[in-house]
Parts: sequence; structure tokens; C-alpha cells
Amino acid sequence: MKLFFKTHQIILLLITIHAISHPKVQSLKAPFDPRDILPLLPRQVSWHILNTLNSAEDLLPSFVGTATAVENSLQWKGACFYNNSAWLEFHNKSKTEFGGGTLHIKVSNAHSWTCMDLYLFATPYRVTWDYYFLSREHTLEFKEWHSKSEYEYVKNKGISIFLLQAGLLGTLRSLWEVFPLFTNSNWGENSNVAFLQKHMGATFEERPKPWVTNISADDLHSGDFLVLSKIRGLWGGFETLEKWVTGSYAGHAAVCLRDSEGKLWVGESGHDNEQGEDIIAIMTWEEWWEYELTKDNANPHIALLPLHPDLRAKFNETAAWEYARSMEGLPYGYHNLIFSWIDTINGNYPYPLDAHLVASVMTVWTQFQPAYAGKIWNEALNKRLGTQNLSLSEILVEVEKRGSSFGELLAVPEQDNWVYVDGKSTSCIAFVFEMYKEAGLFGSLASSIQVTEFTIKDAYTLKFFENNSSLLPKWCNDADTVKLPFCQIRGRYRMELPGYNTMDPYPHMNERCPSLPPKYSRPAGC
Repeated sequence: MKLFFKTHQIILLLITIHAISHPKVQSLKAPFDPRDILPLLPRQVSWHILNTLNSAEDLLPSFVGTATAVENSLQWKGACFYNNSAWLEFHNKSKTEFGGGTLHIKVSNAHSWTCMDLYLFATPYRVTWDYYFLSREHTLEFKEWHSKSEYEYVKNKGISIFLLQAGLLGTLRSLWEVFPLFTNSNWGENSNVAFLQKHMGATFEERPKPWVTNISADDLHSGDFLVLSKIRGLWGGFETLEKWVTGSYAGHAAVCLRDSEGKLWVGESGHDNEQGEDIIAIMTWEEWWEYELTKDNANPHIALLPLHPDLRAKFNETAAWEYARSMEGLPYGYHNLIFSWIDTINGNYPYPLDAHLVASVMTVWTQFQPAYAGKIWNEALNKRLGTQNLSLSEILVEVEKRGSSFGELLAVPEQDNWVYVDGKSTSCIAFVFEMYKEAGLFGSLASSIQVTEFTIKDAYTLKFFENNSSLLPKWCNDADTVKLPFCQIRGRYRMELPGYNTMDPYPHMNERCPSLPPKYSRPAGC
């Protein structure tokens, strides 16, 4: 009986798929969409089908537009309902100073009888949500505006509307793709590998064992660059998403330094201290390497990129150490982390991500973690505006007053000389390349290059590294059948660094570069 019931369900699904795809009946409304009945199907069938329909990016709502006081001011096509319109009615039912409003939303022409649309609604001061599965006019009440600023903003700009394109089931499936990225397990590692293969075209070819190189530290020099790619656990998940939006095939970086007595050290922005804080740390090579071999549970893949001999000869160790010591113990560069990625108004956001959604995410995050949110972006946004201590909502209002947009504000280049409330702010890559600036590697270009605008991809594509494979250390890739142009010193999979060591430095580089997957094409001179 169970077998018959499962077979009947599958046949019903196939008939429905055939019916709605047949050219003679495409104009008819289907009684249901195949995706709508997936929960009724056997798990092994529904899961496979849903896996082909949705992916992690479906977690991101897409910006529909803004609803204003003009009737039917906004019209769009939804994922479920194909004819939709919205407008905002102002009123003062609450009898308060600025009153409130009613958002009217008409939805019609559903593609099936069982689908629904999920929406987010946002102002600079709040984000709420609702869902619709009936063809009619719906309303969303705003009992009172937060302040005069919110009232003026909504009156002039309207309420932003975002659609979750994947619907309820698709969104749940997308969560299922994202959740394991952050788990410290084989499942998590395999999920990160699969995500990067699917979304970036990474290959993850397995290397011959041993997967750890027997390094001779005597062959390492000041300025030699270390890039890491972590593929499991909390940092593995964050790095995977960072790689996807930036096009970088590595997610972390560090640098080698020798002191006046010849002892080898490693400088790193983003090292965990005993209090669990991510700080800038200077540690001996032995301490750093032991940590990566035995304590880093994110399964780091590590490559050594030796400096080119000409640059090594220019490397001013005294200046490099002076910079490193001045930064030691400062917090990791949270203030400007996202700004190295966002260089353009719309050329850095994988669909359906955009500046509108970034503003809404920031608004939600600010409501839940105001202190942490302020640390990540508020001070940096104030610097771009030339203001001080404005909250996120005040920043959004100020941008509109100036006739600009939040997208334009996000794209303003970070300046290396900006000092934040807790000191200069450098991400892992900015720390290394600011040291390179201080050590003289950028020469006369130093004053016209902002390294806080560099992603890790921008760093490893710079023509700073050894280009003669015969001069690499003898142990470099010794056990591998494929000879990479750099030295991979740890990791099961062969690391890829597309564009490695190919770009000469130039003024204002990496300040206006798009980074859209899957090709991540960049115009010359951006």
C-alpha cells in the first residue's frame, strides 16, 4: 500500500510537470506547482528535486522597489503572483505627532493555487515581513512612525519592498545549503567544497600525500606572503561566502618577518587571543606553524608566495617591524572589512544582492546587535560622509538629503590613513600590504594606492612574487605531480590562485573594480 501511494504521488508530479510545460496549456493556471507539493513526496524524491531548484543565493531577497503615496505607485511580478501593485496611505489613527500609515498591496494572477509570496518591508528604522497566498488586496499597518526623520524619509522615498524569490520551501532549502557551511564536520567541509565548485567553478583536485610539506624555515624571508583557504567550521563558512562575493580563491593571509638576529616571525591580523578576540599578532614561526598544524580546526590549506628577489632586496625590515609593532594587539579590521569588496554602485553584488538589501540587512543587524553593528560599518560610513557619530538610520537619511544614494556611499574608497576609535583598522590583507607600503615595495606609488581597498585576490594577482620556478625552495611542491608557481605547504586539495602574479601596480588600483560571479571580470585600470 505504501509503495502504491508513493508511486501514485510521483506519477501525479510527472503529470503536472508535463501539463504546465505543454505549449497548449501554458496559458492555464496549474492546480498546483510541482514545488508546492514537494513535502508530500517521499523524502528521497522531494529532496533531490528541491536540490536542483534552489541554492544558497535564494536566501537573499530581491529588491522590488519603493511604494509611495501615489496609488499603484509600484508594480511588479512576484514569484507566485504575477500581477502586483503597492502604494502607501498616510493617516493618524494613533493620534501621535507624526501619525502612521497603511501599506496597500494587491496581488493577483497566481501561477498555482498553492503558492505564496514572502516579502520584507523596510525603512531606515525598521524591517518587517509578511506573506500572501490569496489573490486580493492586503494591508500592512505602521501604527506610528518612529520619528520625524522616518516620517520625512517615507514621505519622500517610500517603503522598500523585497521579495524572497524562492518562496517558503525554496528558502528553507537554501537555508539547508548554507547551514552546513559553518559546521565543523566532514559534512561542513564537503558542503563548502561543493558550494565553491558550483558557484565559482573551483576544481578541488586532490594532492598526493603527504598533505603537509616538510618546510625548511631557513628558506623563508621577510615579506614572504602566506595565503590560507579554510573550508570547514565557522571561519570556513565565512570564507566561502567571502570568496563567492569577491572572486578570491583564498580567505586569509599572513606575512613572514625576520628580526635583527635572523629569527623568523609571522605577522597576522585575525589571530585569536586567549580572550577569544581577533587581534593583530606577531608570533614566532614555530608557534604559528604549530597552531596551523594542530589547533586550526578549519582545515586550512596554506600556500607560501615568496617575494621576487628584486623586491626582497628593497624590503626595509626596520620599517616593516616598526609598522608591525605599532599595530600589534589592535583589533582585526572589522571597520572596513566589507569596503574592500564593494567598489562600485552595482557591480559587486551577486544577484539578487544589492545596496538596498545591504542597507536592510544592516538595519536588522543594528536592531539586534547595535554595538557590534556600529563597530563594523557605522564609523566607516560616517568617515565617507564627513560626519561623526550618526546612527545608521541617520546616515541613510543624510545620504538622501544630499541627493546621493547608499550604493554610492558604500563605493567610496577606504583611505589607509583613516584612524578609528580603536586605532587604524586593517583586515588580514590590508595589514600585510600596509606593511609592504611601509617597507618600500610600492615605491613612488605608495601615496596613490589604498591597500585597504585590496581583496585577497587583488593581493595575489599583484606582480610581487617569484616568477622563476627553478628558484623556488627544493621542498616546494616536492611530492606533487603538478608544479604550482607557488609553494603549497598544507592541504588535501590543490590550491588555485587564478591570475597569480600577473598585475603591475598602478595609481588608485582596486578602487573601482566590479567582481560579479562566475567570471569576476575586471576592466583594465579599475
